[in-house]
Amino acid sequence: MAERITARGVISRVPGEPGVVEEFRIDPPGPNEVLVRILASGVCHTDLSARNGVFGIEPFPWLLGHEGSGIVERLGEGVTNVKQGDYVILAWRAPCGECRFCLAGDPAFCANSLNAEPRMTTMDGIQLTPVLGIGTFCTHTVVHSHQCIPVSDALPPAQMSLIGCGVMTGIGAALYAGGVRPGESVAVIGCGGVGDSAIMGAKIAGATTIIAVDLDPRKLEWAREFGATHTVNPNDGDAVEAIKAITGGFGVNVAIEAVGSPRTIETALWSRDLAGRCVIVGVAGKEARLDLPVAQFFDRGGKLSVSWYGDCLPTRDFPILANWYAQGTLDLDRMVTRTITLDETDEAFHAMERGETLRSVIVMA
Repeated sequence: MAERITARGVISRVPGEPGVVEEFRIDPPGPNEVLVRILASGVCHTDLSARNGVFGIEPFPWLLGHEGSGIVERLGEGVTNVKQGDYVILAWRAPCGECRFCLAGDPAFCANSLNAEPRMTTMDGIQLTPVLGIGTFCTHTVVHSHQCIPVSDALPPAQMSLIGCGVMTGIGAALYAGGVRPGESVAVIGCGGVGDSAIMGAKIAGATTIIAVDLDPRKLEWAREFGATHTVNPNDGDAVEAIKAITGGFGVNVAIEAVGSPRTIETALWSRDLAGRCVIVGVAGKEARLDLPVAQFFDRGGKLSVSWYGDCLPTRDFPILANWYAQGTLDLDRMVTRTITLDETDEAFHAMERGETLRSVIVMA
């Protein structure tokens, strides 16, 4: 019988306090579960939110991280979709195939996404909560086997890890939730890692006008490198009017909001052309409220939607994005601002807050 192992990872025990690298124990994977040795993990804002208690007190202590690539090391009973030694990207959503959405042919909206049973505990015996059911700021983690998406082992772990959340979320927001079509105009409000991925998605979809909107001049420069044709800084004047001026006074076909604040959601809503689509990707705080003039919203027409994970299907989409990277279509090298160690994750959060990085990526020695 397989023995449990000792791993190392960044554990957040107290809301708002820095996570600490600790040893922790992992029980052997159960039925349909696998043990994964992590190779690389992106540092995403969602992990900072978890550390700061945005998701509530009850889940603590957290095993941080949810953008990961790694190697399958052990298989639980009944695993058939991956084998020992497979190089995989981890997905924080894995459709169950049995819920009302999966049975209706909409697995991207699965209501019972698959996760491993709790297998990880601190050295003092407290059950860990892995962020989004994964936990990747660590040497090893246990996940459901269907959260593992095999890709070519010729592709670099740091870049592949980012496909697991931020890159997929942004690209899917453009391709799937926004349904960007060739020749259309797109505005992306908020140009961090997710926003710049949405810009790449809009470019891949054939948009001819891609407007990046952000308060940070450095992020606007990065957005141009990812494919933005125009930039708008709201510090220079009304962002909605600037977007309309770029689009002949009409507004954009698709507006993608990647910040999560009422003000930026309003910018996205009112910067659309008639019958334009608005996609909200940014995660707002629990206290955020939107005061919406319903008659004006109705007169504008179109669609307003929320996009979870870019409305993706990881088994289909992760290999596509990995191939786009290999072909040079998807610029993930530029997305990796810096590589760090596990011990440098708290500074990576600070760098993110200062706007110095798109993604810091933890690379295991």
